[in-house]
Amino acid sequence: MTTSIPEQTRVRSPKRDEAELRAIAEAGARELGSLTGAEASAEEVVAWVAETVEVGAAAVACSMADAVLPHVVARSLPGVDVLFLDTGYHFLETRITRDEVARSIDVRVVDVFPEQTVAEQDAAYGKDLFARDPGLCCELRKVAPLKRSLSGYELWFTGVRRDEAPTRTNTPLVTFDDRHGLIKVNPLAAWSFDELLDYAGENSVPLNLLLSNGYPSIGCEPCTKKVAPGEDPRSGRWAGLAKTECGIHL
Repeated sequence: MTTSIPEQTRVRSPKRDEAELRAIAEAGARELGSLTGAEASAEEVVAWVAETVEVGAAAVACSMADAVLPHVVARSLPGVDVLFLDTGYHFLETRITRDEVARSIDVRVVDVFPEQTVAEQDAAYGKDLFARDPGLCCELRKVAPLKRSLSGYELWFTGVRRDEAPTRTNTPLVTFDDRHGLIKVNPLAAWSFDELLDYAGENSVPLNLLLSNGYPSIGCEPCTKKVAPGEDPRSGRWAGLAKTECGIHL
């Protein structure tokens, strides 16, 4: 199934306050393990979420580089909302993956749009803002739209993994997200890229075709380049710039 944020009609219970959500996140982090102790599996993490929040209170953020995270989550939370940030700059392969996820997995894909179309942004800031101020472009087309869309949830899942980049080495399984005011869960944090691919193959999970063509990390088309074998998987993102993150996971 698919919809868009302006059309979203799912009725949820009132969101619990920040203090309660923070306490839940802290308890989850202790229960599921830490970087220095034995950690729960991805499936155990999602099962904990299913016992902790009500149906409709959790969302999955997915860039459509692959559908492993939505697939893992949907096993315990069928029909979960999967938020896709439609920046207007995606590869065709990414859009194809998005459509396949909506068709083949028991989730509800929710298209999240920026306030401005690409043409409107060009008129306001000048053409190709991504080339002159990528930080502002990401803020307008990714960070701000996601913040708006997460406001009604108590918890969100991300596919961040520790092996992706030095900036992600200390990614916990569960934490409280101060920026968005809700629980943040990273069930695949300990997985390697090979484990991700193995899971996808064993479970017939959709993969973005670019993954097998030199793009281990996939963002917007103008800002994503191929990566040479052995290089940092995220080195193709904003290549040649000091920028390494769009700002969502800072």
